[in-house]
Amino acid sequence: MTRSTLQATSAFYQTSPGLKAFRLALGASQRLWPALAVRTASRLFGTPLPPRWLQRRPAWDACWHIESWPFEDASLTLYSQPVAPHGPVVVLAHGWGGHAGQMLPLAAALQRQGLRPVLVEMPAHGRSRGSTSNLPQFARALDYVTARLAQEGFRVRALVGHSLGANAAAHALSRGTPAQRLVLLAPPASPREYTRLFAHVFGLSEATRERMQALIEAREGILMTQFEPASAGRRITAPTLVLHDRGDSINPFADGQAFADAIPGARLVATEGLGHRKLLKDASVLDEVAAFLR
Repeated sequence: MTRSTLQATSAFYQTSPGLKAFRLALGASQRLWPALAVRTASRLFGTPLPPRWLQRRPAWDACWHIESWPFEDASLTLYSQPVAPHGPVVVLAHGWGGHAGQMLPLAAALQRQGLRPVLVEMPAHGRSRGSTSNLPQFARALDYVTARLAQEGFRVRALVGHSLGANAAAHALSRGTPAQRLVLLAPPASPREYTRLFAHVFGLSEATRERMQALIEAREGILMTQFEPASAGRRITAPTLVLHDRGDSINPFADGQAFADAIPGARLVATEGLGHRKLLKDASVLDEVAAFLR
């Protein structure tokens, strides 16, 4: 756990007086009513922040087709351009608390190469329905979208994910999702580490954290360790490109390095001075990804 990562996580959850008060209440409930504390903590852990209504999202140009697909107890929002280009599909996934608009610069770069970007907005994000989500659901959503596009006759060239979307994309591809290539932008390497950061920020004991993790794993039917590079990476056979900034304070550079080391033949591109999100609109990064997928 690095100091910068801890600071970034603390800032993420402690920006409002309401959350500060909630932290105190959660800390008290784990002493007085441990089961309630575990359920409450797991729900907050699965709630994207900042709330959708506080996010400034770009206005979508009329050339983009926006559709909603029912998915589990929520929905997925897909953004595509039905007229052109007609090349292979590249599915783009945002990160936790993000939205599809963050992937627009990359989508434009791919279009210039004759590829057809399809941007996916996950449950409880952007226009998609739902109040909570998590990494396993992200992975299932990518598998569902990719399979459905393939069923409709599209050739899926690649999965591209940023942050949690990258972790989900790696896991989906490791489990057989039909895509020819994989691009990971600033992926996190350890979901369990984020439960530790979350527990630290909210003053939860290790016992409460362990029970929260066990509850999430039981509900989702999958262990968090199955998303880590050592587990998912060795099952990925598709050509893979990993891009990660050395100064990323959200997901440390070592996380991207871990995925590059675990995936056979993967190539790691290190950037400087872009942090976690500027990576998504840097011209050299966009060109690197477009060239890899061309």
